[in-house]
Amino acid sequence: MIEQTMQHLRDMRLSGFIEALKEQRESTQYGDLAFDERLSLLVDREYMRRKNNRVNASVRQAKLKQTATIDQIDFESSRKLDKAKVLELASGKWILEKQNIIITGPTGAGKTYLASALADKACRMGLQAQYYRTHELATDIHLAKADGSYPSLINKMVKTKVLIFDEWLRDPLTPHNARLILDILDERYQNNSNIFCSQIPVEQWFELIQDPTIADAILDRIIHNSHRINIHGESMRKKTASLRSEEI
Repeated sequence: MIEQTMQHLRDMRLSGFIEALKEQRESTQYGDLAFDERLSLLVDREYMRRKNNRVNASVRQAKLKQTATIDQIDFESSRKLDKAKVLELASGKWILEKQNIIITGPTGAGKTYLASALADKACRMGLQAQYYRTHELATDIHLAKADGSYPSLINKMVKTKVLIFDEWLRDPLTPHNARLILDILDERYQNNSNIFCSQIPVEQWFELIQDPTIADAILDRIIHNSHRINIHGESMRKKTASLRSEEI
């Protein structure tokens, strides 16, 4: 009878339930629990397995550049990172309120890591995120137009709860590429949230968008509802390399 039951559970792909059931059968600790209590434990195990699988799938689909979590962020004083502010953002309230985050700082300061950690937290809250290098995004859009996948790509970008625009304005935006970006931001405005990571101070963004009219429109959709984080200090890559050298 039990083998048939196990096979039915396998057929239904209830591996968490099966694992918990085996534990209960092999242990004497559950003997004094009521049927409802034991059943609840079995269902909870299967529920958590499925929830974790969904979260892991969401993180993989986000294609984050780095594996990053909030609890691993370095709040060393020289970086001037406001811990209270970061933890507030980690709550996800900014996503629910359709706001943006602007992260600026020098090369290697940890901008992408912080953005990835916030996106990872969003995924664990059941929200979709997606990482893009801005200078590669226009190329992806052009290719999508050529192979017919453009509607699918844009639909995905518009609906994703959190988009990361990494290396934002590393290269000046041509008028054509600026229009592509504006179309995306216009559809996302007051619907979903974005994270912009840039070495360039916000005050210099306008001059790096080569069409002034489009520049006004893009910045109008970003700046006024954004939380700003400016990371200071030397390159985290340099610090990590120094630590490795000391270990050697």
